[in-house]
Amino acid sequence: MEPLYPTTKTFSLKHYGIKDATMRYQLSPKELQEEVLQKGQGQLTKSGTLAINTGEFTGRSPMDRFIVKDHITKDKIWWGAINIPFEPDAFDALYDKVTAYLSGKEIFVRDSYACADPEYRLNIRVINEYPWSNMFAYNMFLRPTNEELKDFDPEWIVVNAPGFMADPKVDGTRQHNFAILNFDRKIALIGGTGYTGEIKKGIFSALNFILPVEKDCFPMHCSANIGEEGDTAIFFGLSGTGKTTLSTDPNRKLIGDDEHGWTKENTIFNFEGGCYAKVIDLSAEKEPEIYGAIKEGAILENVIIKDGEVDYADTSITQNTRVSYPIYHIENIQTPSIGKNPKNIFFLTADAFGVMPPISKLTPSQAAYHFISGYTAKVAGTEAGVVEPQPSFSACFGAPFMPLHPAEYAEMLVKKMKDTGVNVWLVNTGWTGGPYGVGTRIKLKYTRAMIQAVLNGDLGLYSYDDYHIHSVFGVAQPRRCPGVPDSVLSPRATWNNDEAYYTTAFKLTNAFRENFKKFESYANEEIRRGGPQRYSF
Repeated sequence: MEPLYPTTKTFSLKHYGIKDATMRYQLSPKELQEEVLQKGQGQLTKSGTLAINTGEFTGRSPMDRFIVKDHITKDKIWWGAINIPFEPDAFDALYDKVTAYLSGKEIFVRDSYACADPEYRLNIRVINEYPWSNMFAYNMFLRPTNEELKDFDPEWIVVNAPGFMADPKVDGTRQHNFAILNFDRKIALIGGTGYTGEIKKGIFSALNFILPVEKDCFPMHCSANIGEEGDTAIFFGLSGTGKTTLSTDPNRKLIGDDEHGWTKENTIFNFEGGCYAKVIDLSAEKEPEIYGAIKEGAILENVIIKDGEVDYADTSITQNTRVSYPIYHIENIQTPSIGKNPKNIFFLTADAFGVMPPISKLTPSQAAYHFISGYTAKVAGTEAGVVEPQPSFSACFGAPFMPLHPAEYAEMLVKKMKDTGVNVWLVNTGWTGGPYGVGTRIKLKYTRAMIQAVLNGDLGLYSYDDYHIHSVFGVAQPRRCPGVPDSVLSPRATWNNDEAYYTTAFKLTNAFRENFKKFESYANEEIRRGGPQRYSF
């Protein structure tokens, strides 16, 4: 697929409160890249890929994400540390300050949309201070044809001003950066941060409210691909668990790598038009599809470049080094980005305690429990003060983007499972033979073999002969899997120390229970029974 050609359409930004601005509308990626280079805001690698530095912020700032509390949201949002309320009057005042700041400047504007299924399409107008932010929007959102642009009517707008710094005492923010959703005015307002992920996650968060509340559609923080027989597989997982890696499969067409909806008609559709992948330790050998997508038109963020070559192992700026690229940079993709007939769901977790089975089959209640829990683990050295593995939970495998209570999304998942008969699998891509520092990371070739066995139907239905019920976690653990040694399938057997294994396993189940306490009053009995039922010694 070729990039769209520029359009001659013009309109005024005064409607948005931006006055006397020079509008650069719907520029091509090549034109935007040239703008970035001319302004000294980036550099090219030897492959022709644009590399930029996002500045102070190299990741999202969850404590600075707000939702305007108004007649639409006040009784529906799960308010708290994740969904922080913002007053409507304070939003209006801050919006006016941002648009006054943008007035008189050169502004980059792009019309695009989210949701590949036409029934759920959301038209978006993105207004950017910087050209590379606008190029990111080209990569990550879906791209209208020139014919569609003639009568394009945006439903939501994104106003993105990285150079504007809020005054917390006056503006009601926590610090100078902010990302605020206003469902009444249909605006995502972002300022004080150059991190591009705030743009895509702002719209994702909006859809995580709009789709279930208004359109009876289940939104998911997941990747998805589809096989030759039309069977769709869905991969949930937090950062570092392998969501993008495992879904980018040369034998299956990629639907998308991060954000999807599951409709009442039982189809899966991508929200986005691109991919936003981590590139830490990236290599052509381990992840050839992603490596090959990094070419002209892609944007590398916060990487170190030496003599025109990217050093993917260098994390001196951040461990969250990333690349954005339009999905057509991947050769084997589903067009349009829609799949039917979901057959298997994979929950990916990188268990640094080394006690969870590398693969296990979940019942509907267990699936709901693990979905609400969203478990993975932090390993020593990844954050200041982390000296041993620490459990990390993010509800629905994407808590920072979920405006409703996690139990509402979990109940939607359970209903989908029961209505469609889809199988749910818990896959540990973390450690085996002991915790981090003692054991080893489960080999990627084994994880791929387990995923492939599921997709081929080789693991079959549950039976006592073929599965073992894990004595601590209660999940069904297969006894055999093609391409994987039997000993690898049993985490206890890899430890060679039963007492140490069970002590560590019970430590983790206690963490699960402690985390789940905040959901118990919302979750029904079926979901509550899906967790580990045995307590520590």
